[in-house]
Amino acid sequence: MSGDGVVMVDVILPMEKAGDEKARRAAAAARLGISPSRIRELRLVKESIDSRQKKILFQLRLLAGVDEPLPPEHLPSRDYPPVRGAAPVALIVGFGPAGMFAALRCLELGVKPVVLERGKDVSSRRFDLAPIMRQGRVIEDSNYCFGEGGAGTFSDGKLFTRATKRGPVRDVYETFVAHGAPREILTDAHPHIGSNLLPNVVKAIRKSILQAGGEIHFNARVEHLLRSADGRRVRGVACADGREFEANAVLLATGHSARDVYRMLLADGLVLEQKPFAVGVRIEHPQTLVDARQYHLNPGQKRSNQLPAARYSVTATIRDRGVHSFCMCPGGFIVPAATENDEVVVNGMSLARRDSPFANSGFVVSVHPEDTESFRREHGVLAGVAYQKALETASCRAGGGMQKAPAQKVPDFLKGRVSSSLLPTSYHPGIIPHPLHELLPAEIVWRMREGLRMFDHKWRGFAGESAQLIGCETRTSSPVRIPRDERTLEHPGLEGLYPCGEGAGYAGGIVSAALDGRRCAEALARQMQD
Repeated sequence: MSGDGVVMVDVILPMEKAGDEKARRAAAAARLGISPSRIRELRLVKESIDSRQKKILFQLRLLAGVDEPLPPEHLPSRDYPPVRGAAPVALIVGFGPAGMFAALRCLELGVKPVVLERGKDVSSRRFDLAPIMRQGRVIEDSNYCFGEGGAGTFSDGKLFTRATKRGPVRDVYETFVAHGAPREILTDAHPHIGSNLLPNVVKAIRKSILQAGGEIHFNARVEHLLRSADGRRVRGVACADGREFEANAVLLATGHSARDVYRMLLADGLVLEQKPFAVGVRIEHPQTLVDARQYHLNPGQKRSNQLPAARYSVTATIRDRGVHSFCMCPGGFIVPAATENDEVVVNGMSLARRDSPFANSGFVVSVHPEDTESFRREHGVLAGVAYQKALETASCRAGGGMQKAPAQKVPDFLKGRVSSSLLPTSYHPGIIPHPLHELLPAEIVWRMREGLRMFDHKWRGFAGESAQLIGCETRTSSPVRIPRDERTLEHPGLEGLYPCGEGAGYAGGIVSAALDGRRCAEALARQMQD
């Protein structure tokens, strides 16, 4: 290399040297073909772990200042322009990732966001989780799915996404960092925040919106859309408590569990569509087993402090249906995610430290609209919702109430027998032995069995004696899509209505939902300016 300046360089180092500044400098210099003395400064851009071989390697992307220091690092800002008195108003229904990032983007574009959240603020919401865990009682508008921050707030805060073409992923990460998330999410290959840290991040985002002149109303469950005199345009919403809000546009960011919203839209004569989703169970292993498999550890050997709790991802196609892991939580917990008291739904979460002795993941099978045919006569386009609900109520009956979940050791599931005893679990409400092979639909069961055998062949122990299934995992994504115009992003049947995020069928996770929220905010701002 003959020139100087700021250069991006990729290096690979063994685990024991990955954190050593001198080793990083030497590796970067060798890669660039220069003397280490010419590198004035290094900055970590991205870090990932390659554990495919016994010798674990760290892959580092570094920014190097050659013969000169690096420019000052851009630090994310949380300053948003104040709302002008004559600014147009957008109602944002739901305050999960899509709603939060839509509101922030509205501020940047000169639109006043007025957020309506059916649940409580995140601090009050935390208290409402206690009755679910200790008494098995679901508070139906304030739980693991509903309330400030959405379903992601208490389910790990995973930020890894493959939706890199949907928008500025880096901007989403930087916004989280500006509001208190760990800076490491900017450099980790699989970033997450942790359910213990996310509430404060969410509160900081709320503060930014309010300080700039936006509004946020909690305990505001929307029940009706208000229309213009000619019926062609939405002009606001009516809430369950009688309050009405008027606006230039309404952005629906209600999440995949707000089933009453789908019924509201149908009652209003708006078209909905079925879409694929997935159902199954949570599979739980000792974290030490996952560590040993992924990091090639000898019996009794602990993972290095330099290594995070190991994760995995498994996927296969079995007779034209996907079988795969979902929302894997290393060092995590299984939590109750029901939104009504006649359901049992399980999900996963982990804290920032990921130091639970358990690893869990969704283990699910794809469900296509034609698989829900038996529900279509009664439920029409909501056949997928009815399919989910049937599994959730069956899980509740099988568990005997109090949010206890049906469970089965994996070897017993494969052999079609009830487990005589169960393994320890992270699921706090408790588990009950039950034949999950009888509770789940047959087309799900045989594919799960094939998948378990297939994955155990590749990874000995995946379907072994220390593996346990807990049911059911049904809320992987919405079984409904709310259609929208490709250009304007409005619902084709109602001007000014912008379906958005996971609940509308356009996202699958925190980052993709945030990106869709930004995109819808930009679309409604353009329409207001035309």
